[in-house]
Amino acid sequence: MIGELINLDLRKINTPCYIIDESKIIKNLEVLDSVQKNTGCKILLAQKAFSNYALYPQIGKYLKGTAASGLYEARLGREEMGGEVHVFSPAYLGGEFEEIAQICDYIIFNSIPQFAKFRNRAPNRQLGLRINPEYSEIENALYDPCAPNSRFGAKLEDLKANPDILSELNGLHFHTMCEQNSDVLKRTIDIIDEEFSEFFALPNIKWINFGGGHHITREDYDLATLEAAIVFIRDKYNVEVYLEPGEAIALKAGVLAAQVLDFVEGDDLTCTILDASAACHMPDVLEVPYTPEVIFPSAGMPNERKFSYRFGGNTCLSGDIIGDYSFDDELQIGDKIIFGDMAHYTTVKNNTFNGMKLPNILLLTQDGSIKVLKEFGYEDFKGRL
Repeated sequence: MIGELINLDLRKINTPCYIIDESKIIKNLEVLDSVQKNTGCKILLAQKAFSNYALYPQIGKYLKGTAASGLYEARLGREEMGGEVHVFSPAYLGGEFEEIAQICDYIIFNSIPQFAKFRNRAPNRQLGLRINPEYSEIENALYDPCAPNSRFGAKLEDLKANPDILSELNGLHFHTMCEQNSDVLKRTIDIIDEEFSEFFALPNIKWINFGGGHHITREDYDLATLEAAIVFIRDKYNVEVYLEPGEAIALKAGVLAAQVLDFVEGDDLTCTILDASAACHMPDVLEVPYTPEVIFPSAGMPNERKFSYRFGGNTCLSGDIIGDYSFDDELQIGDKIIFGDMAHYTTVKNNTFNGMKLPNILLLTQDGSIKVLKEFGYEDFKGRL
């Protein structure tokens, strides 16, 4: 991708902007589709990670539908992609539920009380329950849905205490992973098979959803173990298996282009002010936290190369720091900087703090041309207030 961008002459690209690589999206989809074909499972796009709906017609050629976190994502999936629409929410709003029930084919509840409250208000819909196996291997508590006092899912003791109402369930759902390989899934499946097997025998259970967090399109991902886990559950319990990855669809499939605005000399390195912001345009940099890769110009670790810089955003937040880098050549005001892997959890999470302009969204098409998908301006900022 970077080669095509450089050939386009970066001076002509207005920053900040996201650039989505259509060819890479398709390559990711081909990997996911191979899993579907090898196992008979169905894979959904988790819109919470990637909701750039201009690509939904392309994604819909490979995947079976969308997974939503609420009414608005459900509408977007129904209107822009079609296929199956699944929804999960920690709690549903009473005033929205009828519309959700009209839009969604599969409705997954977070708790038995939520299921009891709404189950009769969604006729002819597949109804599921999220379970909490109380097992995960996520080290960052911010992303661990099985941490102590988690608000996600019904535990084994909850299910055992409500045998009658569970007979009305059509499916089970779990989501215990975050950017992990399939060995973690296998160990999780072992726990679920051992502790929750009796609930697969409920009279109306037809499917199970393995949730998201599967890094399926990562180069070192073990597809064979994933496929074996799917087939094991499918065959042992005679259920249809769903997965709803988000990041895997857009992994390594986009960049954020920025521009150097100014330099401020620090105590031991030069601070660089960019027109892109960690706080506004790539919030996971601060939430995870992590340091995004700079893929243009070629960059190294701080002090690894001749010139070291700290990249910061153009906001009032002191901690709006993107990361520290070093370069072979001295940077100049006006230079373009390109950050890698910026297609997922960026356009869906960005914000206009300080009145920062939202980055435009561009598409690098399969033929190597640039297409503008969305331009943002003052009205987008004002309209949110």
